[in-house]
Amino acid sequence: MPDRPSLRQSRILAVANQKGGVGKTTSAINLAAALAELGARVAIVDLDPQGNASTGLGIDPDCRKFTSYDLLLEDASPQQVFQETKANRLWICPATSDLSSTDMELVSNERRSFLLRDALRQPAMAPFGFDFVLIDCPPSLNLLTINAMVAADAVLVPLQAEFFALEGLSQLMLTLREVRQSANPELRIEGVLLTMYDTRNNLSLQVEQDARETLGDLVFPIVIPRNVRLSEAPSFAQSVLEYDPGSKGAEAYRALARILATRHGLQAKGEEVAR
Repeated sequence: MPDRPSLRQSRILAVANQKGGVGKTTSAINLAAALAELGARVAIVDLDPQGNASTGLGIDPDCRKFTSYDLLLEDASPQQVFQETKANRLWICPATSDLSSTDMELVSNERRSFLLRDALRQPAMAPFGFDFVLIDCPPSLNLLTINAMVAADAVLVPLQAEFFALEGLSQLMLTLREVRQSANPELRIEGVLLTMYDTRNNLSLQVEQDARETLGDLVFPIVIPRNVRLSEAPSFAQSVLEYDPGSKGAEAYRALARILATRHGLQAKGEEVAR
């Protein structure tokens, strides 16, 4: 059970890209673990029907009695759906395949785009005192992703360093703009994160150059390398920070977490809380 009240409003980040296989769930898990390592209290909302973030953090399917589906559609309380993981200061609201039917079930609901926002910003969330809530979106621009964007303060976009990567961003940016105009005018882009980056590959270098020329400061200054440890960690139900703390993948996510901690004023707090 949470042990202190919220001292500040949670920073809610939707980790989104309509293309699969770009490192979205990997980034959600490992960024959350790195922020928790700094001393922040962090939650992941698994909004992908595949439930990979839940599995990757060791939540067995039999232990998912209450899920993000229940949070959205069954009025389950945050205390019912959020459960602690093995990592210190890291919680998760798990997912199951029940989420697959969400679009059809919500079609007649007038507030269908606001359900996650209402759930994550209700007073019952305050006792957890989360500093960050990361929403792991499905690999599509469906109603679940719209809910995440309406609920979020900002969107973090993993972008695989591969051919046509930038072209795939156009629809995501269009959706983000539409959400900003219709439901969440404060929504911003937290940053674009280059993933699966191979320094030995000229294509990765070219994609990085194109991304920085096109998107400028929206692209995070660090990149996530193509790293076998990042691929292996989920099969052991661990973040890469637990699985191989000294790996290049772990160091990259720590660097990203430090950027966010500095940006949102958590440096001193991290020193105080970590113990």
